[in-house]
Formats: sequence, C-alpha cells, structure tokens
Amino acid sequence: MEFDKEKWMQMPREIYAGHGVINKLGEMCQRFGLKGRVLVITGEKTYEIAGESVVKILKKSKYDVSVIKTGMASRKNLSEIKKAGKKYDFMVGVGGGSKIDLAKKASYDLGIPFISVPTTASHDGIASPRASIKTNGTSMSMEAHEPLGIVADTEIIMNSPYRYLAAGAADVIGNITAIKDWELAHKLKNEDFSSTAYGLAKYAAQEIIENADMIKPNLEESAWIIVKSVIVSGMAMSIANSSRPASGSEHLFAHALEKKAPGKALHGEMVGVGTIMMLYLHGGDWKGIRDVLRKIGAPTTAKELGVDDEDIIWALMHAHKMRKRYTILGDRGLNKEAAENLAKITGVIGR
Repeated sequence: MEFDKEKWMQMPREIYAGHGVINKLGEMCQRFGLKGRVLVITGEKTYEIAGESVVKILKKSKYDVSVIKTGMASRKNLSEIKKAGKKYDFMVGVGGGSKIDLAKKASYDLGIPFISVPTTASHDGIASPRASIKTNGTSMSMEAHEPLGIVADTEIIMNSPYRYLAAGAADVIGNITAIKDWELAHKLKNEDFSSTAYGLAKYAAQEIIENADMIKPNLEESAWIIVKSVIVSGMAMSIANSSRPASGSEHLFAHALEKKAPGKALHGEMVGVGTIMMLYLHGGDWKGIRDVLRKIGAPTTAKELGVDDEDIIWALMHAHKMRKRYTILGDRGLNKEAAENLAKITGVIGR
C-alpha cells in the first residue's frame, strides 16, 4: 500500500522571551524582511504599558507606523480593524488576550503577517493558531494563524495585575483534562490524534504544576515560567492543527459559564475551576490540581469566581452544547442532579 500521509503545521519563526526583550522587536521584524506600513493593535491601557514603546521601536527601525486602540475581542471591533488593515503590510498586537486575538484574526483574514507582543500571560492565545472572538455574547474559537514572531517581555508581564498571571497558569493547567478528553475521543470516536502535541501540552501543564511554589506576585521568574508554558501550549495546538491539546471539557464549561455570567471572571480562572470538576469525572487527582490552583492564587470555587452556585450548575448542564467536540461529558452532558453532585463533591459550590 502506498504511503500517502501528509502533515501541515505553522509555528512561530522566532520567539523572544525574557527581561527587556521588547527592544528586540525592530530587529526581529527586519530579519523577517518585513517592510512598509505596520498597524499596531492595542488598547488605551496597554498603549501606555507597552504600545507607545513598540511604536517608537518600530519607527526607529524605519517603519511607517499607525495605531488602533480598540476594546474587547468582538466581531464589531474585528470588522473595524480589518477595514483599516487593508492598506498595511503587517500587524503587531500589543496587549492582553483580546488585543492579540483581534490582531491575529484580522491579519489572518487579510493574509498579512502578525507579531505578538503580550503585556499579560492570562491564557495561551499569545502563541496559538486560534482566536477567541465574542459573537452574540459568547466567545467563539476561530481559525487564525500563529504569530510570525513573539516578543514576551517578562518585566512588562510581571508588572501586570497578578490575577492575570494566575489565570494564565490555570488555563495551561487545563491541558491536563483537555488531553484526557482528546485521548478519549481518539479511542471512542477515532478522532485524529498527535502524540507529539499531546506530549507538549502535558509538558506545559506539568511545568506549571511542578513549579507552583515559584508562582507568586512581584517575581519575574513567575512570569518566565508561565510565559514559557503558554507558548509551549500554543505550539502544541499548532502541531495538532487544532485546539484539541489545550481545550476540552474544562473549556466547554468555561464558555458556558461565560455565557451565563458574562464578565464575572477571567477565561483562565473559569478553566481552572472546570479542570477540577472534569478531572474528577476522569478519575484523576482533582484534589491535587485544586491544591495547585489554591497555591498560585487562582479561584477554586463559585464564590471566588464571583458567580452564583446556580450559574455553575447551569454551565455544567450546558457545557456539552458549546461546540461539537467529544469529551468526558459525552453527547448528552450532565443532568441537574449529576451537575449539583459534581459541583458539591469537588467543593466548587457549597454542600
């Protein structure tokens, strides 16, 4: 039989991570051979934190630079950026998850390169080939492309609110249940599976778990550990050409909870709580994961997320509907009694 397998993947060509590396942005762009006009996508606060420096660095490197200060990663803002971006040669996203996602998706749709300059590490979107865009109040994962390059300055990221770092750690810890779900779907549904992507996703999560004692406020090494892990997690998705290695039942729960109680918690925070419950269903060490999340200061209960117990139950009952992806929740999800028991047993809601 003739061998006819083929594989396509897209990875960042260069990654700078560490103290003061934002100053390397200009020379990175020049090594890529990027020329002409660049559109910087940022926000009001992130412009002050890093966007203004990015503009100066790019202008010093002889680029014609324009700036769009935008808000949440919504379809409306995406449309505005795409309309403006038609006359530019490449984009640079400067900010947290929403700004990176907008630049990533807009540049993908326009067919131009994109550089990722995160100011926080609140989730693995800084390096993944997916973008989370709000549609009718619900975050939808959309196809995008990997950044051509990543410049993750740990000095800047360390100075972001610690809550964002803890959320980023929790998001990567969610890989633990995501890969279990993926393996289950491979066995029961014959879904495509990559052992390399599986291994990378697991490694990223284990790096957070094993170094939890080092993840604390005002410590640049914390930013280093988390940045490294979120980048590796994003690369796992690139290898798989899917979000599967880093998005399973814990993410379905997070998307459902965000729909039920929008704006109450960060994406990674909801993923962390979802991981505790989904790992219980998988028969894994959910108590150990709960302890790690507590150690790094991430929420582990409905109260800490700022949501009602009823919101958690609703999200558990509706999580399987968030996207067509087979997980431990199965095709039919959980009924109310099962959802209540799960949330109570794991301590997410009061007994």
